Amino acid sequence: MSAPDELEVVVAELSWEAEGVVAVALAQLPDGPPLPAWTPGAHVTIRLLPGLERQYSLCGDPGDARYRIAVRHCPRGRGGSDYVHRFLRPGQRVRISAPRNHFALQPAASYAFVAGGIGITPILPMVRRAEADGIPWTLAYVGRERATMAFTDRLVADRSTIWASGTDGRFDLPGHLDAHRLQHGPTHVYGCGPTPMMDALEELCADRPDLAFHGERFRAPGADGPPGQPFDVRCVRSGLDLHVDADRSLLDVLADAGLPVAGSCREGLCGTCEVVVRAGEPDHRDHVGLADQDAPRVMAACVSRALSPRLELEL
Repeated sequence: MSAPDELEVVVAELSWEAEGVVAVALAQLPDGPPLPAWTPGAHVTIRLLPGLERQYSLCGDPGDARYRIAVRHCPRGRGGSDYVHRFLRPGQRVRISAPRNHFALQPAASYAFVAGGIGITPILPMVRRAEADGIPWTLAYVGRERATMAFTDRLVADRSTIWASGTDGRFDLPGHLDAHRLQHGPTHVYGCGPTPMMDALEELCADRPDLAFHGERFRAPGADGPPGQPFDVRCVRSGLDLHVDADRSLLDVLADAGLPVAGSCREGLCGTCEVVVRAGEPDHRDHVGLADQDAPRVMAACVSRALSPRLELEL
């Protein structure tokens, strides 16, 4: 995180939301400024320890004075959730980024929300916004066991389908979307969850022109792809010409050249290392550059590469 984007906050409260899921309330310091405003779909990066930064979706109400996140314990993960569950305590101060949003809720006549497991966190504020605005919506919330599914007591029962696949079997996602279409017509579909669910949801929407898909993944679509080809980079503002070998990331090459591009998740999800592409064709292995086709062309330097021999970057 770069210094201008950092905030120091205090852990105000911890609470259990489900088996293995703890909610964390983050508040401004007693002598600090109010926390910046945010919109549904936003996330923050939390610096837990030196070298240990993680991104978590904001799952509270944008009108609240506090930020709220929910963290599922993954003992075999990369350490972030384990630290939150074992060591984070009320009164502790942590540094976070300002909210960033690559999964913003777009205006629509109706919404079909789909959440898998802890993927409910960015979806929950969207549901609240749609309900407050009087826009028709449905939610399919799928998990392995109901005991591990957070926030089920805060959902509108007649519009939400809560499905525990461990006892209920496989969820009929095509049938759910077809039922929504029959009742509400063209709609925007917002999904967050594990890769198999998101792949299936994206494919279903691609076959139905009246469904507009918006997704946020636990991992970027191409983060584990092949190394790709080497390419050259022209940094227009600094006048630097750089070469990126097949086994190196653009982010590491930029760092070696002394260019101030921050990095955090290194999985193409958080948007911390996004750079603006002025010319050339990016090889998007990230979620950032695909999130909003109307935005300036951007790519996550940590995982994305180039389809053209050369890129020109606004750096």
